[in-house]
Amino acid sequence: MPRKVVCRELGAPEGLRLEAFASEPLVAGQVRVALRAAGINFPDILMVAGEYQLKPELPFVPGVEAAGVVSEIADDVDGVAVGERVIVRMRYGAYAEEVVVTPSQLTPLPPDFDDAEGATFLAAHGTAYHALVDRGKLQPGDVLLVHGAGGGTGLAAVEIGKLLGATVIAAASSEAKLAVARARGADHLILYQREPFRDAVKRITDGRGADVVIDPVGGEVFENSLRCIAWGARVLVVGFTGGIGLAKTNLLLIKGASAIGVRAGEAVRKNPALGEERLKTLSAWAAAGKVRPHISHRLPLQDCASAMRLLIERKAIGRVVLVMGTITES
Repeated sequence: MPRKVVCRELGAPEGLRLEAFASEPLVAGQVRVALRAAGINFPDILMVAGEYQLKPELPFVPGVEAAGVVSEIADDVDGVAVGERVIVRMRYGAYAEEVVVTPSQLTPLPPDFDDAEGATFLAAHGTAYHALVDRGKLQPGDVLLVHGAGGGTGLAAVEIGKLLGATVIAAASSEAKLAVARARGADHLILYQREPFRDAVKRITDGRGADVVIDPVGGEVFENSLRCIAWGARVLVVGFTGGIGLAKTNLLLIKGASAIGVRAGEAVRKNPALGEERLKTLSAWAAAGKVRPHISHRLPLQDCASAMRLLIERKAIGRVVLVMGTITES
C-alpha cells in the first residue's frame, strides 16, 4: 500500500505521522501519479503549525510540489500518457507516494532534471519569477539585492536576476551559502555577520542603493532594506521567516519607493495567464540549462520532520527534498 505523511493536529513537524492508505479508483478527468520526490517549502511548515493563510481541515497531507511518473489515467483524459515523467503542483497533499490530480496540475519534467530537481523547481523559481518579472519589473542594468540568497527562493532569484540582466548582490548568513550564490551568478556577496548589509549595499553601489530588493526574511532585514534603496525602488515582500517587518512610510516617500507583496500562487489563481507565461518561460530556461534547483539534502519520506527542521534551523542551502524510492537520474 502507498504511504503518506499525515498532519492530524497542528504544531511542530515532529507531530506528523507516516500512514499507509488504500488507492481509490479514478473518476472522470483524473490522473494517478506515482511520486518519486516531494519538495520541502516554508509554507508546508507554516501550514502544519496552523500559521499559514491556507488552513486545510484536519487531517491533511502537507506538500505543494512533487515529481513522479504517471501511472494511470481516466478514460476521458487526453494529453497525458502513462509513463510520462511529470512535476505535480498542489496546494497541499504532496508528501505521499501516490496522488490523484487533474491534468492541469501537471507539467512535463525538464529533460535533464532528475525527480528531486523536478520536485523542487516550480515553487521557488516560480515565486522568484513572479516577484522579479510580474511584481518588481526588474530591468537590465538594475541593481538587485537578494536576501536569504542561500535559500531556495533566494538562489532562484540570483539565477533569474542574472538572466534578466541585473547586477546581483547576494546576502546570506554563511560563506558556504554565498559560495553557491556566486556559482549561480551573483556579482557581489554580503555576509550578514561581517558588516551591516545596508552599509555594504551603499558601498557596492557608490551610495546609490538597490533598485529592487527581494526579501523572504522580513523583520529587521526588511526594515533596514528601506535604508539602502535607490529612487523608485521596489521592495518585494516574499516571506517573513525572520519575523514581521514594519514599513517606515517616510523612507518609502523620500525614495519614491514601493513595498510590494508577492504571492505567486494566488496571483495565478486570479489571473491564469500569468501562470501560463511563467511556466512557459521557466520550462524553456530549464531545458536550455539556464536554471536548476540546488539541492543540499535528500531525505526519505519517513524523515519529513528532520527535513523540515533543516529549513527551520537554516541548515539547508537551496532546497531540501523528500525521496520516495529511487531517484531517477537523467
